[in-house]
Amino acid sequence: MIIVLKSGTGEAEIQEINERLTQEGFKVHLSQGVEKTIIGAVGDRSRLQALALEALPWVEKVVPILAPYKLVSREFQSHDTIIKVGEHEIGGNVIHVMAGPCSVESRSQIIETAHAVKAAGATFLRGGAFKPRTSPYAFQGLEEEGLKYLAEAREETGLLVVTEVVDVRDVELVSHYTDILQIGARNMQNFFLLKEVAKTNKPVLLKRGLSATMEEWMMAAEYIMDGGNYQVMFCERGIRTFETYTRNTLDLSMVPALHSLSHLPVIVDPSHGTGRWNLVPAMTKAAIAAGADGVIIEVHPHPDKAVSDGKQSLTPENFSALMQELKPLAQAVGRSLKGVSR
Repeated sequence: MIIVLKSGTGEAEIQEINERLTQEGFKVHLSQGVEKTIIGAVGDRSRLQALALEALPWVEKVVPILAPYKLVSREFQSHDTIIKVGEHEIGGNVIHVMAGPCSVESRSQIIETAHAVKAAGATFLRGGAFKPRTSPYAFQGLEEEGLKYLAEAREETGLLVVTEVVDVRDVELVSHYTDILQIGARNMQNFFLLKEVAKTNKPVLLKRGLSATMEEWMMAAEYIMDGGNYQVMFCERGIRTFETYTRNTLDLSMVPALHSLSHLPVIVDPSHGTGRWNLVPAMTKAAIAAGADGVIIEVHPHPDKAVSDGKQSLTPENFSALMQELKPLAQAVGRSLKGVSR
């Protein structure tokens, strides 16, 4: 449930409500806007009546949240969440592009790619150092060595880094090197991992599970926010359907649906969503038209030699051309594309 306080409510009054709720076993989450202060309370609703909060003169109203997700919902926070990562803001009027290879394969490969996507207008560098793969014989990533290469690429180019963490034992290590922690599709409901990243002060890119419903996805985000980390962004990367032509079915209806029900930013991954590089440009444009706050695209200097996901990776030349096409599209929907000047 949420407790909406009247304008001008002081810290002492807010603290009194927090103490009452805590004593009754509620978890308390504070959201302070420009005009209103909202207190989110998660716990046994039957205990609320005994508190008689609506009798307090500084309480405007008490509203139950009927959906299973609470902190993620628009009912808890009506305005959009803006996530600050370095000098960038994700979730506002500016659209961000995250780009880079599926896997960090070598120092030269990630440095070359970083310079290429930076020149084209990307603001974040993506790359996997830990690679959970379907086959145990497939390339599993360079692990900490790969993280060091990503950090070096950030130092050279100024691009901030987004990379996946796959194990609770590695959260501290990956957090040391990255700017955004990515939770992959296979780990969307790894609740121990979600609770662990909730303890960090790093933004989290939460990918949709292979066959997850929107509610299951939102409940996964709820785990992270309930643990104290409110810097969560959704990432639609396609779901498994009966279609075999594409790797997954990119569900762009989730972009406006999530914006309607949640205040968190939404990113789209057209590379995994299609599995075919030639479909990536069109689906990137469709994602922006649907209202995505950013896209994450796989780019490799030599896709034919990539150790993973070469078929869905753009060349630097194709990526640069796409970025130029995205700028007028962003403007057409009343937004701007960060990093693209031409």
